[in-house]
Amino acid sequence: PLTGEQARNRFQSELEFIQCLANPNYLNFLAQRGYLREKPFVNYLKYLLYWKEPEYAKFLKYPHCLHMLELLQYEHFRKELVNAQCAKFIDEQQLLHWQHYSRKRTRLQQALAEQQQTQQQQPPHGNTAAK
Repeated sequence: PLTGEQARNRFQSELEFIQCLANPNYLNFLAQRGYLREKPFVNYLKYLLYWKEPEYAKFLKYPHCLHMLELLQYEHFRKELVNAQCAKFIDEQQLLHWQHYSRKRTRLQQALAEQQQTQQQQPPHGNTAAK
C-alpha cells in the first residue's frame, strides 16, 4: 500500500504524463524512440484508461488527451506516430478544432449577452400603464 504522500506523487506524475499525450509532437518523440512498441509501456497506457472516469477526468486541463490515450490503445495508430507527417497532421487538426471551438464559443457568448440585454430592456409582464 502507498503512503498518502506516495499516492499524491503518483497521482501528480500520472496527471502530468497523461496530459503530455495531448501533444502530438511528444507522441512522435515516444514513437521514434521505440517506447510505443514496448509491451510494458503499452500496458501502462492501458492502465491509464482509468483517467476517463469522471472522478479523475475532472482534474485534466487538456481533456483531449483522453482521446489520444484511447487512440494509443491501437497498434496501427502507435505505428503511424513514428511518421512526423502524422504528428503534424494531428497537430494541425487540433489547431483547427480549437479555432472553430473558440469562434463558436464567442458567438454563443455574444448571442447570450444580446438576449440578456433585450430582456432587460423589455418591461416586466403585467405591468401595463392603462388608466
